[in-house]
Amino acid sequence: MAIVGRPNVGKSTLFNRLVGKRRAIVDDTPGVTRDVREAPAQLGDLAFTLLDTAGWETTGGEALEARMRRFTERAIDSADAVLFLIDARAGVVPLDESFAGWLRKRADKVIVVANKCEGRAGQQGLAEAHALGLGDPIPVSAEHGEGLSDLHEALARYIEPMPEEDEEAEGSEEDEAVDPKRPLLLAIVGRPNVGKSTLLNRLVGEERVLTGPEAGITRDAIRVEWEWKGRQVRLVDTAGMRRRSRIEAKLEAASVADTLDTIRLADVVVVVLDAADMADKQDLTIAGRVIDEGRALVVAVNKTDLLADDRASASRAWRKLADRLEASFAQVKDVPIVGFSALNGRGIDRLMPAVFTTYDIWNKRVPTPKLNRWLREMETLHPPPLAKGRRIRLRFMTQIKRRPPTFVLQVSQPEELGDDYLRYLMNRLRDDFGLPGVPIRLTMRKPNNPFAGRARKR
Repeated sequence: MAIVGRPNVGKSTLFNRLVGKRRAIVDDTPGVTRDVREAPAQLGDLAFTLLDTAGWETTGGEALEARMRRFTERAIDSADAVLFLIDARAGVVPLDESFAGWLRKRADKVIVVANKCEGRAGQQGLAEAHALGLGDPIPVSAEHGEGLSDLHEALARYIEPMPEEDEEAEGSEEDEAVDPKRPLLLAIVGRPNVGKSTLLNRLVGEERVLTGPEAGITRDAIRVEWEWKGRQVRLVDTAGMRRRSRIEAKLEAASVADTLDTIRLADVVVVVLDAADMADKQDLTIAGRVIDEGRALVVAVNKTDLLADDRASASRAWRKLADRLEASFAQVKDVPIVGFSALNGRGIDRLMPAVFTTYDIWNKRVPTPKLNRWLREMETLHPPPLAKGRRIRLRFMTQIKRRPPTFVLQVSQPEELGDDYLRYLMNRLRDDFGLPGVPIRLTMRKPNNPFAGRARKR
């Protein structure tokens, strides 16, 4: 089911309403949506996949608006049904009539929806919509949730209702929940115009997201379901992140907030760098945000074909990048760095093996007995410092969670152990148990006193 219409008629608002959550950025600025966004939606007993599209424009050639229009037209042709939105308060405008003329060839799957019909404000536009020649319009208010019952009735002509749940169906759902095949959530982030969307298109082997020379084309976080060697992957293309001091427009701030939410929910984050300007301060800031959120990190250097002519300069650039990553992030060592050209595909085959290797490390669990034998060895090789004339004792250590690997160390005097010794333990932990390239969490606790609170016996 594709939602289409000219810019700023409320397509993304209706999309969010039917999806049941805020998945698309909504703003009064025309042309906010540029890519085709896809999400599962439900209206009563009707379940379907919903596509949010860019506003339809009449521009031709290779302009950005023309490329957006081609994506919209492709979504219309692939959809089983189309919701053609108009702004009832503004009435039918020439662009609506032009789009309706193009849609008449597909009239059997088009439903005209007159949005913004709350109160009496849209009555005139609703009446004008009958003249489009695409059937009776359905009055709704996407913002306030009005008119959805009429929309349900119209959609029921195209969608079979979901069967009612019975005991057998409930039992089968429980059986599936025992071993869920959860896809790996892979976020692609970076500064504007480093090739994030081109990388996603190259990975999936088709043009799924809009690309071009213009910086900042992507605004929403666009999710694409994909499979790599039998493993399910959910790729997420995100908006470019500039320095906070350069973010001025409210729309760009919303795009960056969407990107940060994507990082927070991701399993692995690929930070894309431009080979012509590796290790920019903003690149390190983005990578630092990924590490702070505890996500698995892979650094991807795009446009490496630009370095091919000068091997000495390229070698210095790679060494500088590795040194800056090593110096900037004390809690992560040996972050995987993959170089490629998303435009011609050279070296792209090395990215996904690095992603899944890092993902497996991020999910690693160290058995508690093995961890404590290691702790005794560390205590012998490098004893903790003295505190107030007494030796600090490392009592017990265990891993309390994965994703990222998180450990708790029971120490007799945790406030006296010091950051240097804690850093020593973390580095040895990473080296001895094979945890390169992922953030590690290590916290200290003081053992409980079993005699605390007991009355002293005479």
